[in-house]
Amino acid sequence: MAAFVNRYAHAFLDVVTAAGLDTEAVERRLSDFIATWEGSAELQAFFTNPALAAPQKVEILDRLNQKIGLQKEARNLLAVLINNGRIGEVKEVIAAYRQALQQKLGIQRAEIVTARELSEPERNTLLAGVSKLAGAKIEASFKLDKSILGGTVVRIGSTVYDGSVRGRLDRLKETLVAG
Repeated sequence: MAAFVNRYAHAFLDVVTAAGLDTEAVERRLSDFIATWEGSAELQAFFTNPALAAPQKVEILDRLNQKIGLQKEARNLLAVLINNGRIGEVKEVIAAYRQALQQKLGIQRAEIVTARELSEPERNTLLAGVSKLAGAKIEASFKLDKSILGGTVVRIGSTVYDGSVRGRLDRLKETLVAG
């Protein structure tokens, strides 16, 4: 990730925080913009075309914004990216903003892998345990992997907690081979 991405993301987070904006509303509008961006190769080509002047691109952004309804601050972020020739990295900037926001709110991302589908109460119980383990609020994605045989594998950042049957068997095998 380029260094400028984090600078834009943190600056935008500072603006959102200082303005006291509803971060969930900002998130919804940014998601709408990204969906539009990803859904239109023509839009991407237009905005990233170096032969077109930035004011012309900002004018199209403002027309698009009439349909999306971005907050003034989010619209301004996109206009700054356009004016500085960085709009091509808009997805990375928004992803970095989301990550910085989660960090500021004390939320950590986790990937939870199970061997079978969990019921809602089981998911909630597991999330509570993972939150306690991490000492933070957890935003989790759940994945199914029958090869772990049973149990759970939790990834929080670069830390992996392997409570799977497959993991236990592998550790037992290593102990037996080493002993």
